[in-house]
Amino acid sequence: MAMHNPPHPGGIVKWECLEPLGLTVTRAAQGLGVTRQALSDLVNEKASVSIEMAMRLSRAFGSTPETWLRMQMAHDLWLARDRAGEIEVERFAELLDPGDLTAA
Repeated sequence: MAMHNPPHPGGIVKWECLEPLGLTVTRAAQGLGVTRQALSDLVNEKASVSIEMAMRLSRAFGSTPETWLRMQMAHDLWLARDRAGEIEVERFAELLDPGDLTAA
């Protein structure tokens, strides 16, 4: 069963936060305390949501930082899974005690 491509959080910022409020990237960047270029890169899906940006977005738009970070993680993980066949690694799992990774 194929999963859909989770949206990049930058698109969410653009269409669900800025546009309904009539905010330009310049004005929103001022309010967020970031450069116009940083916000432009995010809304144009050229940059990822950092932890600091997640904090800023949550304060400005009333969500949680975890929400923004989960959106970014879901998008990144989907992209990585899409190219999983290209990722070559040596498997070490057989050497671990099965309980070693449960605390992580």
